[in-house]
Amino acid sequence: MHFDIFTLFPKMFDGPFSESILKRAQEQGLLSIGLYDIRAVTTDKHHVVDDYPYGGGAGMVMKAEPIFTAVEAVYQRGPIILLTPQGRPFTQCIAREFAQEERLTLICGHYEGVDERVRQHLVTDEISLGDYVLTGGELAAMIIVDATSRLLPGVLGGEESTLEESHSNGLLEYPHYTRPAEFRGWGVPDILLSGHHANIARWRRKESLRRTLARRPDLFARQDLSSKQDQKILKELDEDLLP
Repeated sequence: MHFDIFTLFPKMFDGPFSESILKRAQEQGLLSIGLYDIRAVTTDKHHVVDDYPYGGGAGMVMKAEPIFTAVEAVYQRGPIILLTPQGRPFTQCIAREFAQEERLTLICGHYEGVDERVRQHLVTDEISLGDYVLTGGELAAMIIVDATSRLLPGVLGGEESTLEESHSNGLLEYPHYTRPAEFRGWGVPDILLSGHHANIARWRRKESLRRTLARRPDLFARQDLSSKQDQKILKELDEDLLP
């Protein structure tokens, strides 16, 4: 998969893209990333990429021309994503959607935003990380590349590990433990040491439901829990809450 990222600050990406899993994925040819400085396509003496908004108001607006010019010089195919607080919230589902693409273009917004003609005539989608505002779209681009890339075959080495992660099935993930079996007097649940895979799977399902209900009731409410096993687990969770 290939990412094209258009930004005013390409050096911000040096660290995150040259370490750990993303570095290894690039070395193995599973992932490639192109970074493009929007200022580089400007032709004026001061490389201006922003201007005052028509109609007045605070802040500056990114100009349409440099963005169009930069993107059109390298664009080949795939979605063109503007990173903006006004976009649809980024989720694990969207990460999986992006992971099916061969190529993805990310435009990092800045200042008060971008000229509306970029939204209307260039981008195909708008993505937000959440209901807050960052100083620019660079951090959002890093997160999208990371979340999407780890879903590509071979990047993590074991694709099954992504299927049980938090949000992959709409629930928060169950608790994890590793050696030693006892630490400072705190032990590991006996069920995890039993070797009984069916019982372990049921315990994990119950703890996943318990954690989601307590921490993210909004996610819990969207689940189809009509199976006999889930109904029994829900009854047990209700009984656990009794005084």
